[in-house]
Amino acid sequence: MTDTIDQLAGLQADHALHAIRHQRAKVALATQACEDLLLGSELPSTLSQAERLVLAAEQARVSGITVLQQLYQQRAQALALPPALRRVLDEHGCTTGDARLDAMRHFVRSLSLEPAQSDRQALLNIPAAGVSVDDTVLLAQLIGFVSYQARVIAGLQAMVAAGSQGEVPVADAAAAPAFVHPANLPAPGEPLRRNGCTSETLDWKSWLPVLDPATATPDQQHTLDVSHPKARTMDFYLLLCRQPQVLLERSQAFNAIMYAPGGLSRAEREVAATAVSRVNGCVYCASVHAQRFEQLAKRNDVMAQIFDDPHTAGTQARERAIIQAAITLTRDPAGLGAAHIQALRAAGLNDLEVLDMLHAAALFGWANRLMLNLGEAVYLNT
Repeated sequence: MTDTIDQLAGLQADHALHAIRHQRAKVALATQACEDLLLGSELPSTLSQAERLVLAAEQARVSGITVLQQLYQQRAQALALPPALRRVLDEHGCTTGDARLDAMRHFVRSLSLEPAQSDRQALLNIPAAGVSVDDTVLLAQLIGFVSYQARVIAGLQAMVAAGSQGEVPVADAAAAPAFVHPANLPAPGEPLRRNGCTSETLDWKSWLPVLDPATATPDQQHTLDVSHPKARTMDFYLLLCRQPQVLLERSQAFNAIMYAPGGLSRAEREVAATAVSRVNGCVYCASVHAQRFEQLAKRNDVMAQIFDDPHTAGTQARERAIIQAAITLTRDPAGLGAAHIQALRAAGLNDLEVLDMLHAAALFGWANRLMLNLGEAVYLNT
């Protein structure tokens, strides 16, 4: 079976990093399943496969991941492309004169590196140009997925560039000073509010019409059943369930990345997720994952630092290395290099832990783009 990420990262079956990546077989399988669904020929949609491939190539180009851009360009060029799509591939700055395509391409470009810079009107312009609400959700999922996929490739390329891992120093936990909760912070479990960020529970409101559970199809009913105990009352799931199979595949990837046993600790995965969300400006995701970190680690000092200034955050070397690599992967995926991997290793992470960190950071490039550009966070206590 073809594995696009192995192929583009140069991971042959005999490569040491191939064996490490496939220790997370569920992540690899779920990632490929998402690609096959979102960019394959069998997905029922008014967005043609050619349109989806061209838009994916455009996003990979803007993200700076050339090998992914070239792959999707080649797949698109193998199809019969109408002139407007051909222009998107050949003339990156042009408008096509096709209002529907131009609205979708604007959405892709604005979300590629600056997801917080898109807005409600950019989203609403897509159905206004003739794309169904269901397929507008599909487009948002495609953008999120390619963002994630590009960053996983960038992370693995950096690991390849860093070469084989030598012996990794193991931190001496006994030598670490006993944790003392900072006096200026609320106790863990109490809301942390700093610099426009919070660890309190927020709601989220869709900008598009959500699914009515009473009229959902059997596939949609099943997806709601397995997605979340409160999925039938949450706008996020009721909106994404307009594309039930895509939501199912995304959930498989999410769970495999955030909850896999071993490797990077659950709390450190939450550090990466919160750092990415803070840099991307996603208050909702930052609140959820700061809260989860507090529940796991019984402290909130590093969350306060991330909220204040992620570029200087981290209470110790591991956290600082994780946060800095997550920021680079988020803001400049093509700029992630061997030095970032070596810094993670020097801080005590083994290569499976590095991979887990990269997966978590890449995943929240996807999650943030959904939260920021399909709706908005709602404060419950205002």
